[in-house]
Amino acid sequence: MSDALKFEGEYRVGSELGLHARPAGRFAAAAARFEAEISVGRDGEWVDARSVLSLLSLAAGTGTRLRIRAVGSDAREAVEGLGALLEESLSAN
Repeated sequence: MSDALKFEGEYRVGSELGLHARPAGRFAAAAARFEAEISVGRDGEWVDARSVLSLLSLAAGTGTRLRIRAVGSDAREAVEGLGALLEESLSAN
């Protein structure tokens, strides 16, 4: 059962300008809606998915591949939902 509580996936940043302030804010707000603990990683550096400043520290431009990792009862839903959001253009109104 513990495997069902962990999920991870890799996604590409789809926003034209990368993961800058506005898309990072939208991503963090979406992450906050899940119960699971969620981290986003790049090149071995992992940050809290709910922290805009931490997300910005990843310096993820368009096309950058990021890993999303979640642990908790809704881990799979969190990773898949946030991954889809990351691949969309988060800059759109």
